[in-house]
Amino acid sequence: MIEMKDVNKTYPNGVTALQGIDLSIAQGEFVYIVGPSGAGKSTLVGMMFREEKHTSGSITINGIDLNKLKERKVPQLRRNIGVVYQDFKLLPRLTVYENIAFALEVLEESPKNIKKRVMEVLDLVKLKNKARHIPDQLSGGEQQRVSIARAIVNHPKMMIADEPTGNLDPDTSWDIMQIFEEINAKGTTVIMATHSKEIVNTIRKRVIAVESGRIVRDESRGEYGYEI
Repeated sequence: MIEMKDVNKTYPNGVTALQGIDLSIAQGEFVYIVGPSGAGKSTLVGMMFREEKHTSGSITINGIDLNKLKERKVPQLRRNIGVVYQDFKLLPRLTVYENIAFALEVLEESPKNIKKRVMEVLDLVKLKNKARHIPDQLSGGEQQRVSIARAIVNHPKMMIADEPTGNLDPDTSWDIMQIFEEINAKGTTVIMATHSKEIVNTIRKRVIAVESGRIVRDESRGEYGYEI
């Protein structure tokens, strides 16, 4: 699923974000990426779907060697990866249905298949009654549910979430985590960068801790281990 060997990332301004990253994540795992602000969490998860390019080392995602991946093939890589952001990134003028359907329209799915699949994922995130609403008519938690539905609509093998509960209240955050657990239970790999000590320590999964650009801890069913 994911293999990183001696991966380093240095930005053009000379700042080194990641150093000597060795990491292996298997299909079906649920993994938290934790650590202090500026530790390199977002850079690490960004490299998994080629939002960030590594400077050296090797990365293989879903059997694709990123060292050999041409730019025109990046969309092909991302078709098997769903991404959820802290700030939702929904298209403001499109309805909930249209935001989700857009991901399938790009793949030239038939209208019949699009409708069937969009309604399936809306049912999963419990938003079938909001299909015709636009994002501004939804709460933050509802917008994040739409973002999750959009990320999983084309059956990705892997889901990456970068601080998905960062802008949400505690009750809503737990609801969102339940959805991620359901998605993972269906076989999708879930990788989540988070600052939430409560979530990590309550919903116990594998924990990879990053500090100063290095992996300093990797535990199955670990704890957060940092002050927020």
